[in-house]
Amino acid sequence: MAPPDREPAARVPLYARVKEAIVERIASGQIGPGGRLPSEHELMAEFGVSRMTAHRALRELSAAGLVARVQGRGSFAAPPRPRLEWLEIRDISDEIVASGHRHRVRVLAQEATRARADQALAFGLRPGARIFHATLLHYEDDVPVQIEDRLVSPRFAPDFLEQDFTKETVAAYLLRLGPATETEHVVYATTPSPEIRALLEIGRDEEQACLVVLRRTWSGGLPATQTEFIHPGARYALGTRSSMGDRPDGPAAPLNLSR
Repeated sequence: MAPPDREPAARVPLYARVKEAIVERIASGQIGPGGRLPSEHELMAEFGVSRMTAHRALRELSAAGLVARVQGRGSFAAPPRPRLEWLEIRDISDEIVASGHRHRVRVLAQEATRARADQALAFGLRPGARIFHATLLHYEDDVPVQIEDRLVSPRFAPDFLEQDFTKETVAAYLLRLGPATETEHVVYATTPSPEIRALLEIGRDEEQACLVVLRRTWSGGLPATQTEFIHPGARYALGTRSSMGDRPDGPAAPLNLSR
């Protein structure tokens, strides 16, 4: 039986420590593209964590596109690969106002922090390099509908910390600095933590998953932002409309994300 998880003095979540260790091995080339990662049981033995913690670390790396998981075979470092871009995320304030409702936002965090290993890899930085972080809670009228947890490259937005995001959304500000020339999205469902449930006002008795959209954006070939948009499943929907043309397997139209 695995020992119970023990949080270190710095209170870095154990699953995050496991994630960082795996990312460092991938970034250093110790585990190359397609290379096999330690199994959950091997991670349990190496880090002294529970199977749930090891599973969460691998699951989040998989959701971020860094790890490929193959049932019955294990987890592998994902090879770099192009992705078809079918997602379009509009500024949530525009969506809310266009539907006849009032948008407001609470800025929960707006700070400079040090990049963890996985964050540094995503932004092409050294671990521990300075990076900007913001967490915002968006409301439709008085109902919370989205948590926006965003990392921003100081090279792309050097004045990020001086902005008032109660007057202009982060998305609108960043768009003024430069267009998004490339984007990547990963969409998945997750069970909300007690903190997320409280922020989104999900009742204790509500059996409700959250929809998470992980978005990475590049501008001019440089990593600009990485954002997690977290939505209560009962207040958010994904929709798409396809234009198939003459081919039964023709390309799909962009997938719009709306409230």
